[in-house]
Amino acid sequence: MTRRSWLGRALAAAAATALLPASLVGCARREAGHASPPTVQKSAAEWRELLTPEQYDVLFRERTERPHSSALNGETREGSYLCAACFLPLFTSETKYESGTGWPSFWAPIEGRVGTKPDYTLFMRRTEYHCIRCHGHQGHVFDDGPPPTGQRWCNNGVALEFVPAGEDLPELRS
Repeated sequence: MTRRSWLGRALAAAAATALLPASLVGCARREAGHASPPTVQKSAAEWRELLTPEQYDVLFRERTERPHSSALNGETREGSYLCAACFLPLFTSETKYESGTGWPSFWAPIEGRVGTKPDYTLFMRRTEYHCIRCHGHQGHVFDDGPPPTGQRWCNNGVALEFVPAGEDLPELRS
C-alpha cells in the first residue's frame, strides 16, 4: 500500500465517522467500553453447512431479504431475537415495534451486542449493523424511529431466530 492510498483511506474513514449521527457514535463508544462476547470465526464453507442459502447470503454476503417476507415481521410474543448464525441475543421484544417497512424493526439493540459501519451501497450513506460476535450482517439503522431513541434498527428477519419468553436460549455457537 502506498502512502498516498493509505492517506486517502484514512481521510475517507475520518470523513465517514464525522458523518455518523451523534447517537450512533455514542453507541459505538459504549460498545467499545463493554466486554464483548468472544468472537466466533468460521470459514464460508462452515457457515454454509449451518445456515440456509438465504441466511448465508444475508448474514455473510450482506444481502437483503424481500420486504414482508419474514414471519418475524408480525411476531408479537414476548421473547428474544438472536443472531441466526451464532445465537447471540441481539434484541428483546420490549424494543420491537411495527415500522411499516416490511422488516422486523426495533428502537434499540441489547447494549454491546451489535457493531456499526458506514455502508455506501445504493449510492447513499447508510449505517449497517452486524452481530458483534460473528460479524453477521443484520440490517441498517436509521434516525426515523420512535422514542425513546428515535432510531429504527431495521433487521432482516432471516438473520434472526426468535425464542419465546420462558423457553431456553440455545447455546452460543463456537
